[in-house]
Amino acid sequence: MQGENQSRTRLCYITTHAMSAEFLMRGQLAFLREQGFDVTLIASPHESLAAVAEREGVTIIPIPMEREISPWRDLRALWQLCAVLKKLNPQIVNSGTPKAGLLGNLAAWLCRIPVRVYTLRGLRLETATGWKSKLLNATERLAAACAHQVIAVSHSLREAYVTRRLSSSNKTIVLRHGSSNGVSVERFQFNETQWSQIRELRTICNIPIESPIIGFVGRLTRDKGIPELFAAFEQLLNEFPDARLMLIGEAEQGDPLPADLLSRLQSHPNVTMTGAIKDVALYYGLFDLFAFPSYREGFPNVLLEAAACGLPVVGFKATGTIDAVIDGSTGTLVEIGDIAELASALSRYLRESFVRKQHGETGRRRVIRDFRREDIWQALVDNYRTLLVEKRLATRQIQSPSEAKAA
Repeated sequence: MQGENQSRTRLCYITTHAMSAEFLMRGQLAFLREQGFDVTLIASPHESLAAVAEREGVTIIPIPMEREISPWRDLRALWQLCAVLKKLNPQIVNSGTPKAGLLGNLAAWLCRIPVRVYTLRGLRLETATGWKSKLLNATERLAAACAHQVIAVSHSLREAYVTRRLSSSNKTIVLRHGSSNGVSVERFQFNETQWSQIRELRTICNIPIESPIIGFVGRLTRDKGIPELFAAFEQLLNEFPDARLMLIGEAEQGDPLPADLLSRLQSHPNVTMTGAIKDVALYYGLFDLFAFPSYREGFPNVLLEAAACGLPVVGFKATGTIDAVIDGSTGTLVEIGDIAELASALSRYLRESFVRKQHGETGRRRVIRDFRREDIWQALVDNYRTLLVEKRLATRQIQSPSEAKAA
């Protein structure tokens, strides 16, 4: 067993919060392990870490990392990351999410890790202003400079990154059609038992059978467009007084909603707020359409999940969202911040069931064709193997255990 572990390529993933691994890397780490990688995950301490370790079969190491700017705690996290990486001595480090992208890549550079990859999942500076924007710009440049390769999760994100000169075009790539993990289409193809559970959910949520439901899944923050979504929904109620808005997710303090807006959402008779849901799959079955007016994204996985359920998506023409939605084909995109157009697009789908079903079905077929998670995982494995050859850590493309056995 010891000789087998020594022959496996040591791969270390670093992410700020364990929930990123739980939801954004579901199945990916296990696949990498099956392909011959010895995988370690580093993230902030959280109960999700144990869940990821059990589900994916990988080693976990908790290191506290703050999502927001915290100089002293960030320096401590950097020191701990360096200590762990020196001990693990991995061939590849992949760091993702803004804070882990900075600290992980910097630590990997300081420890001279042979292959350093930065997974770019979004660009926080797009909605930042003033000194914070300048600081985020500087930290992104540093994170990219420390990495050998930047994997942007969408083509529009790559374009924004390169246009801002945060990294060079030859260093920044996109795998396949984008997305960091794809989607398990099978999770969103419901059988009769699941449809029965979905009907029970509607009863539990006290939503009449005839009421159409507009769904949202994500962080309840300003930059997710929650203020604009609620304003558009209130306009929509003039035409569809029985409509419901279901918000799945938690309010966060990093970019908080105005207190009066949060209060109105909580008290509105046509708004259902569920809080965080561990497995949201069945909830998509409740929705008639999906709303996602985010101001910035990397590549929003929830839009692939909605499409896998055959739901059309209405959103803003924002980075990342424009990759996940084909305007006029799998959904409708409107100018960022345009509440009237947002309301109009939502209204159209409720009014025209044929268009709603047509766009939803087109989106479902696109997900099946372009975003199956196994295809994205394999592209990632092939990319790692190429990088190992380029760094002369392998003289040929590494075989997975199954390939080696067959040979």
